[in-house]
Amino acid sequence: MLNQHLAPALTKALSLRPEEARRVVLLGIGSELRSDDAAGILVARRVEALRLPGVTALAGGAAPENLTGEIRRLSPSLLIIVDAADMTLPAGSVRLLDPGEIGGMSFSTHTLPLTVLASYLQTETGCSLLILGIQPKSLEFDGAMSAEAAQAVEETVQAFARCLSP
Repeated sequence: MLNQHLAPALTKALSLRPEEARRVVLLGIGSELRSDDAAGILVARRVEALRLPGVTALAGGAAPENLTGEIRRLSPSLLIIVDAADMTLPAGSVRLLDPGEIGGMSFSTHTLPLTVLASYLQTETGCSLLILGIQPKSLEFDGAMSAEAAQAVEETVQAFARCLSP
């Protein structure tokens, strides 16, 4: 259930500063051991496989803080964080979130709060920030990804391909 406004919202965010839109880092967060929590990681891997010019996608796993040095080195003008998030929406829903909204949401299974990670990276790089949440159906340990989350991953990758292609 991809938010039909995702591609236009991404396009708008990327077009605010077109001269900088080519220094994009997409950080996928989550745990591959917890069914739908792997959504962010899968989005990152699939976007990286597209090899879009000016776009680096990193699979941060359950410890995305381990990539802060790499992200600082890349010095993105835009950081996009993709993570499973309980937004109390139907499973598979995808939503661009305002960083101010994330304090009251439950994100993934990683230990460092997303607000801390996002704030640190923004301060260190001076980048713009987009946070994309994918509503999980299940976070069951060692479970398969739900059809809803798998569809959301596919549609999110397609939206990024459209919006981040030169």
